[in-house]
Amino acid sequence: MNMISMPGGWEWIVIGIIVFVVFGRRLPNIMKNAGKSYANFRQGFKGVGKEIKEVKEIKDNIDTITKLKIG
Repeated sequence: MNMISMPGGWEWIVIGIIVFVVFGRRLPNIMKNAGKSYANFRQGFKGVGKEIKEVKEIKDNIDTITKLKIG
């Protein structure tokens, strides 16, 4: 039983040409939207990183205040 493998170099070129022929006029808009989506995705991850830092700072402040009240 033969397994289907990933396309090689020339096969990717043929696939690219087929995609270009099928999506020719819409391809610039598709790529533009894909770029915007990727930028929004990356920006969202930066926001998550900032939120994590803020939560860690708040936790540290709570720990410090709790130690002061107990001690």
